[in-house]
Amino acid sequence: MKKIKPIKLSSYKTNTSEKLTSAEMGKLWATYMGNSMASFILKYFLQHVDDKHIKTLLENALQLSEEFMKTIKGIFEKDGFPIPKGFTEEDVNLGAPRLFLDEFYVHYLKYASKAGLSIYSIAIPLVFREDLKEFFRHCMDSTMDLMEQIKEILMHKGLISKPPLIPVPEKVEFVHKDFLNGYLGNKRPLHAMEITHLYDNIENNVTSKALIMAFAQVAKDEKIRKLFERGKDLTTNNIENYKQKLHDEDLPSPPYLDDLITNTTFSPFSDKLMLFHKMDMFSIKVRSFGNSVAVNGRHDIGMVYLKAIMKNSYFVENAARIMIEKGWFEQPPAAADRDKLS
Repeated sequence: MKKIKPIKLSSYKTNTSEKLTSAEMGKLWATYMGNSMASFILKYFLQHVDDKHIKTLLENALQLSEEFMKTIKGIFEKDGFPIPKGFTEEDVNLGAPRLFLDEFYVHYLKYASKAGLSIYSIAIPLVFREDLKEFFRHCMDSTMDLMEQIKEILMHKGLISKPPLIPVPEKVEFVHKDFLNGYLGNKRPLHAMEITHLYDNIENNVTSKALIMAFAQVAKDEKIRKLFERGKDLTTNNIENYKQKLHDEDLPSPPYLDDLITNTTFSPFSDKLMLFHKMDMFSIKVRSFGNSVAVNGRHDIGMVYLKAIMKNSYFVENAARIMIEKGWFEQPPAAADRDKLS
C-alpha cells in the first residue's frame, strides 16, 4: 500500500516547551483518569483468570494502561500540571472472590478498547505538540494491536459471531422518496450502516448490562445500588429495541452475557470506582447513539436512538449528582472564571 506524498512547508514545528492547549489538557486528563480506573480493574481480573491466553491478554492491557499513565504523568510534571488523584489501592480489594468468568474479560476488553480508540481518534486531530502527537498515535496504534488480539481470541474460542451477512448489491441504485419511512408508508430493509450500528450497540450494551448487573449485586450504598438497577433496566430496554429491529428482518444479534457473572455479593471495587465507571460508560453510549443517528435514514430507528440518548443522559446526570454529593467528582481542567477575577 502506497504512502501519501509528503508536503514540504516551513521548518516550523511545535516543541515540547509550548503550553498545553485546552484540547491537549482535556484529552490527557481523560486518558489518565480512564486508565487509572482500568488499571485496578485489570489487576483484580488477573487474580481470577484460568485461561492462559486470556491471562496474557489482560497482562498486555494492564501494561498499556500503566505505560499510558506513566507517560502522561511525566508530561504533567514537566508542565507543572497537578497529577489527578484518579483511583488508588483503596478502590480495589484484590482478595475479593471471583465476580466474573474468564470469557467476560475478553468482551469487557473489547468494549474498553473501543472507548479508548474513540478518545484517541478525537485527540489526534486536535493536538499540536510533537510529544503529544506521538503519544496519542502510540495510544491508537497500541490499542489497535490489542484489539486484534481480542478479536483473535474471541473468534478462536468461539466466543463471538461476526456481524450479519447481507447480499452484495447487483448494481448501483439511488434511493426513492420512501427511504426515510419507518412509521408510515413502505418501510425499506435496513441498509448496511444501520445494521452495523445496531449490531455494535447491542454488542456494547450486553457487556454494559452484565457489568452494571454485577455492580448492583455488590454495591454497598443503597442509593448507588438502586441507580445501578435502574441502569440495568434501561440497558436491557435499549438492547431489546435494537435486537427487535434486526430480528424483524431475520438478522441475528449478539447474545446476552449475564451468565458470565457469579453470585458473589462481596465487592472487589469501591462504590466510587463503580459509579465513575458506569457514568463514563453511559456517557460513551450517548456518543455512540449520536454516531448511529448520523448514519441512520429510517424515522423509526432514529426515534429509538433519540429516546435512548435522553434516557442515558439522565442516568449520567444522576450518577454525576451522586459523585458530587459524595465528594468523588474530580474537577477536569477548566477555563478561568473571569467573574471571580474582576
